[in-house]
Amino acid sequence: MTIDLTFFLVPLAAVIAPLLAALVKRVLVVPLIVFEIGLGMAMGPSGLGWVQDSSTLEVFSWVGLAMLFFMAGSEIDLQSVHGANGARALGSWMLSAILALAAGLVFGGSLLAAVIIAIALTSTALGTITPILRDSGLNTGRIGVAISGAGAVGEFLPLVAITVFLSGQQPIAGLLTLVIFVSLAAVAFVVSLRAPSPGLHRMVVSTLHTSGQFGVRMVMALLAGLIAMALVLDVDFLLGAFTAGLLARVVLRALPREEHRIVDMKLEAVAFGFFVPLFFVTTGVGFPLRDLLANGAALALVPLFAGVILVVRGVPAFLTQPRGTSLSDRRTVALFTATTLPIVIAVTTIGVDTGALDASLAAALTGGALLSVLLFPMLALVGRSRAVSRGTDGTPATRTPDA
Repeated sequence: MTIDLTFFLVPLAAVIAPLLAALVKRVLVVPLIVFEIGLGMAMGPSGLGWVQDSSTLEVFSWVGLAMLFFMAGSEIDLQSVHGANGARALGSWMLSAILALAAGLVFGGSLLAAVIIAIALTSTALGTITPILRDSGLNTGRIGVAISGAGAVGEFLPLVAITVFLSGQQPIAGLLTLVIFVSLAAVAFVVSLRAPSPGLHRMVVSTLHTSGQFGVRMVMALLAGLIAMALVLDVDFLLGAFTAGLLARVVLRALPREEHRIVDMKLEAVAFGFFVPLFFVTTGVGFPLRDLLANGAALALVPLFAGVILVVRGVPAFLTQPRGTSLSDRRTVALFTATTLPIVIAVTTIGVDTGALDASLAAALTGGALLSVLLFPMLALVGRSRAVSRGTDGTPATRTPDA
């Protein structure tokens, strides 16, 4: 019997990564995902060759990616996407979209390629940066709200664009499909808001500390259901995962505060303890580093794309912060907003599969996104000591479940 070492080596890399991060932290704060991706590269075909592309690796990647988008949806603070902050986030994204389409027309060989590149350039990896923000104490307060709003828009609208323009349907048909999906999701939201079930809540609370774990199981079923609905309606499955995260936050918010916090902790343990690291390790395994190093022209595009991402996504975020925001805070918001990867991987895969995007150009764009993950959060944290996050009134603030 042939043993697939992927089942052992990929989870092993996920275990080693935080140990390396803890060692390096004594000298320099490096995001954990840097080590996860780096270990994947070391074990993959471009490194030691211990792990090869396989169906197992693909399953690990897509399950981890779905969980990442689910957690991104569940982390969104509704205060960050309405009012002045939501308007700034939307305005910043629209400016990014104009710049991104211009960049896409420069680098892409066709209109479709330009759209694919533009979608990639306008995304923000909210699920990726949220743990970094939490670990650094920046997940709440003015900076946290600004980054959360930009990230929510930067995850949702690119997913909408993928559905409308890259689903294989005509744009109008894709838009109608999207409307159907959003309508069904909205009905689920309304039902969860207007008809809370005391029995359901009692079941969640009574199994919090038993093997039943009904709350976690219910949320996982919700995730699977929304993904299935997205696939049936030919909507990108990541939009289903993201929407499931939003809905899960609404469904669970009627729980008592302490129970809500416990369920949140369990979901984070499931996601960031196992599934999400699998995505980043497999991303490193699958990254064609050796081919990229052998292609001088494509390799030169990697830092160029990283710079383009910073200009397209970061500069609008820097410029649209409210008057009186310090340069340090603007820099932090801009760099976190410009951090991207998951949607870039998804959209470039679509581009290569459809023949709209050259494989070397897709690898260079993914490489630029990898650089954004490796460098931008680290640069954003330079000069910022870990402190208690503060609310808009300057008092200490921590994330609490929605009231």
